Amino acid sequence: MIVISTLLEAVANILHMVINIYIWVVIIAALISWVRPDPYNPIVQTLYRLTEPVYYFIRKYIPTVIGGIDLAPLIVIIVLQFIDLFLVKLLFQLAYSLQ
Repeated sequence: MIVISTLLEAVANILHMVINIYIWVVIIAALISWVRPDPYNPIVQTLYRLTEPVYYFIRKYIPTVIGGIDLAPLIVIIVLQFIDLFLVKLLFQLAYSLQ
């Protein structure tokens, strides 16, 4: 049982780290979008490739532009925070209960 517990704890830690990194990617992409960066810049292209598929998925179901401001990054951050607070904590609790 300790092996499964340790595995779940490792998965929860990695998931937590990936969620936090992606939240920072979303924040950086949103901030960069305010200054109209060069679309051929490799960093801008990478940020676009990492964020636009998620934004597109959200925009299909929810109108995200309100008053000229796109709220898709905010929605992504809120959903990721919910997943982090709910699913990751659930995995940690499950791992600790198996010890």
